[in-house]
Amino acid sequence: MKKHLLIVFLLSIISAPIKAQETPKVKEKGHVDENKFRQMYDLLATPNSYRTASGAPGPEYYQQQADYKIDVELDDKNARLFGTETITYTNNAKESLDYLWLQLDQNIAARSSQTPLVESSKMDPSISVAGFSRKYLEEKFDGGFRIDYVKDAKGNPMSYTINHTMMRINLQKPLAHGEKIVLNIKWNYNINNYMIDGGRSGYEHFADGNNLYVLAQFYPRMAVYNDVEGWQNQQFWGSGEFALTFGNYEVNITVPADHIMEATGVLQNRAEVYTPEQLKRYTEAENSFEKPVVVVTQAEAMAAEKGFSTQKKTWKFKAENVRDFGISTSRKFILDAMAVEIGGKKIMAVSVYPKEGNPLWENYSTRAVAHTLKSYSKYTFDFPYPKAVSVNAQDQGMEYPMICWNFGRPQADGTYSDRVKYGMLGVIIHEVGHNFFPMIVNSDERQWTWMDEGLNTFMEYLAEQSFDPNFPADRGPAKKIVPYMSGDQSKLEPIMTNSESIKQFGNNAYGKPAAGLNILRETIMGHDLFDYAFRTYSSRWKFKHPTPDDFFRTMEDASGVDLDWFFRGWFFTTDYTDIGIKQVQQYFVSNDPPKDFKAPEVTRRNRLKASGPLVYMIADASPDFKPEMKKPLNIASITSLDEFVKTKFTAEEQAKLDAPKYFYQVTFDKPGGLVMPIIVQLTFDDGTTEDYKFPAQIWRMNDAEVSRVFASKKAISKIQVDPKEETADIDVTNNVWPKQEVKSKFD
Repeated sequence: MKKHLLIVFLLSIISAPIKAQETPKVKEKGHVDENKFRQMYDLLATPNSYRTASGAPGPEYYQQQADYKIDVELDDKNARLFGTETITYTNNAKESLDYLWLQLDQNIAARSSQTPLVESSKMDPSISVAGFSRKYLEEKFDGGFRIDYVKDAKGNPMSYTINHTMMRINLQKPLAHGEKIVLNIKWNYNINNYMIDGGRSGYEHFADGNNLYVLAQFYPRMAVYNDVEGWQNQQFWGSGEFALTFGNYEVNITVPADHIMEATGVLQNRAEVYTPEQLKRYTEAENSFEKPVVVVTQAEAMAAEKGFSTQKKTWKFKAENVRDFGISTSRKFILDAMAVEIGGKKIMAVSVYPKEGNPLWENYSTRAVAHTLKSYSKYTFDFPYPKAVSVNAQDQGMEYPMICWNFGRPQADGTYSDRVKYGMLGVIIHEVGHNFFPMIVNSDERQWTWMDEGLNTFMEYLAEQSFDPNFPADRGPAKKIVPYMSGDQSKLEPIMTNSESIKQFGNNAYGKPAAGLNILRETIMGHDLFDYAFRTYSSRWKFKHPTPDDFFRTMEDASGVDLDWFFRGWFFTTDYTDIGIKQVQQYFVSNDPPKDFKAPEVTRRNRLKASGPLVYMIADASPDFKPEMKKPLNIASITSLDEFVKTKFTAEEQAKLDAPKYFYQVTFDKPGGLVMPIIVQLTFDDGTTEDYKFPAQIWRMNDAEVSRVFASKKAISKIQVDPKEETADIDVTNNVWPKQEVKSKFD
């Protein structure tokens, strides 16, 4: 007889007393659609022939081309850089251009820079003597570009206007569609000591008198012109990084003869700048897929750092289809390398570092580079460039095509903690990963930091976990973003905030987008749907300029999952997740109707529930059922059900019917503004558990609370919402029934 209880539930009905007629209320005013599941037509740009509604580039999509031939020379004694460049710019837009814009990012360090003037300042209650001297007594660093000339292809001077970190080239006639223009520019600037003056590039000075240079933003660079912004000529204030145009580079870099260098692109004259022994070792590295080969040894680097050669060498590099160029050079450099096979191609993973980085860097850096390229390629596309280089530069973490600078060094005696080791590995994986976002999937960092930092932080987390399952990730898992999302709302902004207006940069642009993508992959979409959509976005927009809309639309279009509710809440608001258990009620089976029961009117929709013999589901008298109030079910007297079952089902079918004994109605409420799936774990008296996941759409009709009925053969002793902390729920004190006392951290 116990096998028949499923039919009890199907034929049951719960009734509510009929209220007496009330005085009609005044009709409330209408309202606009504020449902969390409304579509994002009000937030996304209208699709067009440049960018389609699917999130893919349209038939009219275009992008500009900027090719560079650059010659630079480093004055190591005076920390100064001199350069000339020839830019060939192609206008692929259908419209003509009246002028051109270039970025002069070094001007942020000029004495006339406005950047220090836009920051609020207060008097320090105490300050170091050296800090006081730098702040109030010493002459400020004299940085910024000195433009010697701008000339056309024939050598004629061109008119230009410098507006702080931007330079406008005033054309004599518009540059028409398909036309090219040649610019010749000569410049120089003082290189900053970034350890003192700050900055994403510059030099680190060592006690032995040597400098380690990480040179970037070192040349006037073309700004982006596209179908979304026109010219992206926002000033560089320091936080919003760079929007750049793809092109081909030929760069000759003259430095002291005892320097070792790495840079974007393929070295064209290795035999001229390496010794025969180093050439032999590099050939060995090109065929070593298991471990790095030391090409420039520590002994060679230590000998070079004592010499201070007055001779010069020119290193020649070529790079195809890159958006920028970076250089790192020093006589202190050790270099090791190994080969990585990706998509049937051989890629070189390379590290350069001073002896101060060993043994940490020799043990881990190049292996981390190789692993990163493999991991990112798995989830996006095969890494297309010939190499990736990791440079050890203290207090740095910055990326450029094929090269990046990364912090992390051991103590003077060579020892290091796990914190230093994993910190170094994390920054290497992150910065090498930037080769994919934004160096290839070329989003606009000046506008939307999260499009490269957030996506890259998510990918970094996946790479870290596959490098070491015990990797102590500080960003990525949903629970890691809870302290930020539960913080003071006056200090929060939506992810969709311009880069220069974000108060908590790391949490907003790195942590929260990464956590959101993890929630999508692990909880909402699943690995297969998410990975396919993410790979589609990456492949569609590699070597192109995507916008946030292109990302949002592609993730939906390629997966078949409606995500407007998620993107609207997670990216466009500062709402937070808080889902709790409001009430639990137990029901028991009875042949007798409850008080004031009135049979329902039979309609087409409820005919199955309201017709035929009725079996009543009676709510326990307690408003909030407790486990110790369990009541046994006695169904022996429900003869009409038995007759129905015997008539409806064969003996074989009866044996397959379920037999729930316990019925629980659980009401979930949602104090938080974000909708999320409801993840529920039931724990039974015997210690076993059962998991349920209800899609976020369960909230579509009621954004405040919803109920679910759980029918079970075993008594439930515990109900918990989000037991694995998958949804960034900021308050778990309401997640468990029966309510548990949460001890303070002090306790």
